[in-house]
Amino acid sequence: MASGFCEDCSRLLKAILLCLRNVFREFEPKIGDVFREISQCTCFRRTPQSGPVGRRTQEFLYLQLLNDEETQLLNQESLRTLTKLAFSENRDLQATATMFYLHVSHHLKLPLPDAFMEPVMALLFSTDLDVQTTTCHSLVNLLAKNNVCKELVIEMGMLVPILELIQSGDATARCHSCACVAMLVSSESKSEALMLDCIMPLLALAKSYEPQVQQNATWALLHLTQSDWSTRILCEAGAIPVLVLLLQSSNSEVQFYSCSTLCNIAAVREHHPKLLSMGGHFLLKSVLTLVSSSVQNNSTQACRCLQTLTKNMLIQEQLMELDCVLPLKALLKNSSPACRESAITLLSALSAHPPNNDVLVSEGLLDEIGQLLHHQTSVVITHSCRIITNLSSSLGQEAGMESQCVSGLLGALLSLSLSDETLLHVASCLHHLMISDHLNSHLSVTITSEQVSRLVTLARQVQNPLLSYNSAAIISTLKMTDEMVLLLRPHYITMLEYLLVFLKKKDVKLQPLCIVTVFNLKKDGGFSFLLAGSDVEAQLCKLRAQTEETGRLLQMFKPLS
Repeated sequence: MASGFCEDCSRLLKAILLCLRNVFREFEPKIGDVFREISQCTCFRRTPQSGPVGRRTQEFLYLQLLNDEETQLLNQESLRTLTKLAFSENRDLQATATMFYLHVSHHLKLPLPDAFMEPVMALLFSTDLDVQTTTCHSLVNLLAKNNVCKELVIEMGMLVPILELIQSGDATARCHSCACVAMLVSSESKSEALMLDCIMPLLALAKSYEPQVQQNATWALLHLTQSDWSTRILCEAGAIPVLVLLLQSSNSEVQFYSCSTLCNIAAVREHHPKLLSMGGHFLLKSVLTLVSSSVQNNSTQACRCLQTLTKNMLIQEQLMELDCVLPLKALLKNSSPACRESAITLLSALSAHPPNNDVLVSEGLLDEIGQLLHHQTSVVITHSCRIITNLSSSLGQEAGMESQCVSGLLGALLSLSLSDETLLHVASCLHHLMISDHLNSHLSVTITSEQVSRLVTLARQVQNPLLSYNSAAIISTLKMTDEMVLLLRPHYITMLEYLLVFLKKKDVKLQPLCIVTVFNLKKDGGFSFLLAGSDVEAQLCKLRAQTEETGRLLQMFKPLS
């Protein structure tokens, strides 16, 4: 019988067939053993329910999975088939249904119809652990994407098999069930009994020796602190001692989750007595140890936790007794900006409490701050300014003199990347330090022409009045030495411009500043020459006349008593 091919095509096809036969002869021994082994598996054995009906049901679902249309995927025929498979006692048929739900959980964009949750319930009660685990995995995906209603899942009683799965011996099953519980407890169905049923197994798993199980349990516990209500029940269930012990875990993820959970608990003051109930400052010692962790996330989270705890004065005193300054100073030298920021934020909070300041100064914190001010982020500079102000206020301005703080602050002024808000912190801190004659003299000697120019520019700008005021106030206090006069002379005209603006605003704080500035600058004859006949002089004369008139009127006032 003719093949329909020409002689050349027939010859080429025969050559291809010969090549394929040769390849198969070489390949057959390699896969023969694999096929013989896989054929022994129950998946390839015929069972009573794996007959023609079962095969047709499975084939129908496989065809459905190839269809990307959600309306076709979730039709009534699919529901009937899923129900038949899920309620079957055959593991293979149930597995087919679980694979369908797993596929849907990854690709579904619309809410899953409520009717499709009944087969899920049946699969969760399966006697096969793999079927339960895969179904729980699918449910986690659906909950994470809000494709199913959390309240419906709880009302259907799905927590019962999920909680049983938590207590299974399989690590994967525990992980998926923990994740599922964590999502379900954030629902609106607020039942304390239900919450306790969830918490107790999680606390038991948090003590597991399996790292992945412990990690997922602590992650789930963290999610329970998303509301004050669930946080309260968590504390009442005895979670705090467990979480504190987990801070010493060898697993960095477990440390992070437990520290984050404790941080959320510490944010609510009513839980502080329970946090303090562990003797020997055990909580603070554990968190402080975590501050020195080589894992950046853990170190920064530990600082945040301590910062939250220090809102309680008793806890703050205990923390200072534990020599917390040393590890925090070490973090200030860390190459990570996040670590430096978390450490400086905590130190700033500690410096706001005057009884701590003797220790902070004696530990050399101001020297560290002075070095830190150069080329740092806005967060670091802002909190550095707060620390300098706090320490100098409580201990006398001379304390800041021995450090590099003044030069660091002046250097920060030159940064063009800082926001006006951060520059305001710098200028305000410098203005505060200028109250000291000793520091004033030091600044007047060390300030550069660039820094003077920057101060004049900031005093002249009008977008941020407070920044303008503080910058002008620093200039008004500068010692008029020969060197300073040379630095200021190029800016006299600009300074007269902003002084005139200040005077016209009739602000009770700005007018005295203008008078002090003019009085200081008049020590230089060059400024006096420019002032003579200027608008500033005219405005000052007008202000004097008004003041004299106000004084005369006030003399006429007599108190009634």
